[in-house]
This record gives sequence, structure tokens and C-alpha cells, in this order.
Amino acid sequence: AGWGRAGKNTMSRFLVTGAGGFVGRALVPELAAAGHQVVAAVRGPQTPVPEAWAGLGVVVRPMGDLMDDLGPDTDWGRALEGVDGVVHLAARVHVMKDRTHTDSMASFRRVNTQATRHLAAAAARAGVGRLVFISSVKAMGENSGARPLTEEDPPRPVDGYGISKWEAEQALAGVAGETALETVILRPPLVYGPGVKGNFATLLRLCRLAPPLPLGGLHNRRSLIYVGNLTHAIARCLEKPRAAGATYLVRDGDDPTMAELFRLTTQALGQKPKLFPVPPGLLRLGLGLAGKSAAATRLLDSLRINDGKIRRDLGWNPPFTMLQGLSETARWFLARPERPHVGAGAGPGTQTQKTAKKTAKKTERPPNP
Repeated sequence: AGWGRAGKNTMSRFLVTGAGGFVGRALVPELAAAGHQVVAAVRGPQTPVPEAWAGLGVVVRPMGDLMDDLGPDTDWGRALEGVDGVVHLAARVHVMKDRTHTDSMASFRRVNTQATRHLAAAAARAGVGRLVFISSVKAMGENSGARPLTEEDPPRPVDGYGISKWEAEQALAGVAGETALETVILRPPLVYGPGVKGNFATLLRLCRLAPPLPLGGLHNRRSLIYVGNLTHAIARCLEKPRAAGATYLVRDGDDPTMAELFRLTTQALGQKPKLFPVPPGLLRLGLGLAGKSAAATRLLDSLRINDGKIRRDLGWNPPFTMLQGLSETARWFLARPERPHVGAGAGPGTQTQKTAKKTAKKTERPPNP
């Protein structure tokens, strides 16, 4: 496994953790189509996987439920058999509402930090050549200030997710320093594309309705990355010998203002944007009074990154523009089946809808950033 003295990449069998999630579902077929053997680690036997995977020779390995079983005791032995490289996507993203901050932080560390260290150690023992870890720009903080962040800036994570990702990066450095395992760390910003959930899915729903919004005066900028660009960068990190031991920021290349992002997304969905300007200070005050300070940070602060390092080191350039990514995302979003409206045969308190909500909650937990 790994590379010979001549620097030739000989890796061909890759384990992808969190393969059933948003990024994993895009990465697995890309690696398989490139001629690699892919072992897809998913939560459990009931995790739905695309039928096309069977035709691509993808080996599916159920690893247990992400929230309950992924941790420092996970048995990776069978999944790592014959594996040359690992892409670690699986992660805890959301804070459960019924947990205290302390419990949530412990859960973040168990899944994002301890499980990552455990996987890396198991991979090293199994003779794996390289592990690519999908961290997050949140390991560096929530605000870039006046200039884009670079890999040289000191990490200043704020929330449990960012802290646990930064601690995982340090844990990987420790394992790599004691073994022959090569590690590569990618810190993407907000990832969007077909199948996206979380904040960007909320943005899509809002832009589809296209109501008048007081966002016309927002000039803060946010880096983004289309899922197809991220999977392309991951593949490059698996293939290039020079990536060993490196940490890379990665993005589309365009950093739209928040007003531009709303306009472009609304237009991609076939709607006419209706934005009017309101001073950002008033918006921040209003959101703060409503108890939504975190939302104010995401909406009003800049979080820009400079990804020149990965472009220089690996010769990487994103294959999709931001406009292409938004177009593909909008096409997927508009083609989704419409959910039944309340009153169309079932009221909000019926058992049918309660069961549907429970099912959706279980199946929509994203295992990646």
C-alpha cells in the first residue's frame, strides 16, 4: 500500500466512512468510476444505499448507528482488510436539543475526536498507506475578519463541532508521528449540492418561496464548495504523493456576498429575488433579541478562505463553477417529490405524520460536515 520510492501511487482499494451521507454518496461512485475498489462504511444494515453501487462493485460494510456506536471501541477490522487508503467523512454535526452543553461536547469528542484517533490507529496497524480526514473550516473559527483565512492562521474554534474537529486533527498528527500512516486534512467551508441538508437546505426552501427579504444590504462574503468540487479534491488528496502530511483549505473559488448568494440561488430556482436593504446592525440586534445570535453570525459575518495552497501543491482546480453547482443543486431540489400538505388526508397530530417525522429524523442525520 502507499507509494514506492519512485513516488508512484499504488493505492487502489479505499474505505469511505460515512458513505451513506451527503458527501459520501457523491464520493463513492466517483472513486469507483475511476477504477478503484471502494469499501463503503455505513451506519447499519438498514441504511439505504444507491442501487447503482452494486454495479460498480462497491462493498458495503454496516458499522452501526453513527450517534450510538461510532467511537473509540468501533471494530474496523473487517472494513480495513486489504485497504490502501481511507477517507474519513463520518462525523457528529448536530447538537441534540435534549442534551446539556457538557453532554453535547462529550458526544462531539467521542464521535469526531476519539473515533477518528481510533480509526487512524487501526488503519496504521492494518498497513493502510494514507488517511484523508474531512475536517471543517469551523476548526479555524466562525469569522475570517478583513482577509481570507489561510492554513497558517491559528485555529480558534468556537463550538463543539469545530473544537472536536480541531482536536481530531491534532490526534491524527500524533498517530502519523508514531506510525507509517500518512494523513491529509481537508477543511471545507459550507458544502452544497444535490442531497444537501442543514442550513443550505433551509436556504433553498426560503429562496423557492422568494418572499421579500431584508438582505439587500449584506456585503459580507462566505466561501462555499460544491460537493462535486469537494469529491474531486478528495480524490486528488488520495492520489498525489505531495499531499502527505498536509492540511488544505478548499473552496469553489467564488466568495459571494450573502445578498449575491440569495439572489443567485433564487434565480437558479426560477424565481425573482426580492431583496431590500436593512442595516446589518439592525438585523444583528433583531436576531440577538430573538435568541438567534448564532444565526446572526452565519448570516452577517464573513468567513472567507484562501485555497491557494492546494492549487499550488496538487495542481487542483475545481471542475465546477459556483453557478454550475447552484444550477445542479436547484435542479435536484425542484425535482424532489412534494411532501403532503397538512390537511390532505392527515392532520398534524395523526399517528401517520408522527411516524413520518420520526423516520425522517432518523434517516436525515448527516454524517459529514
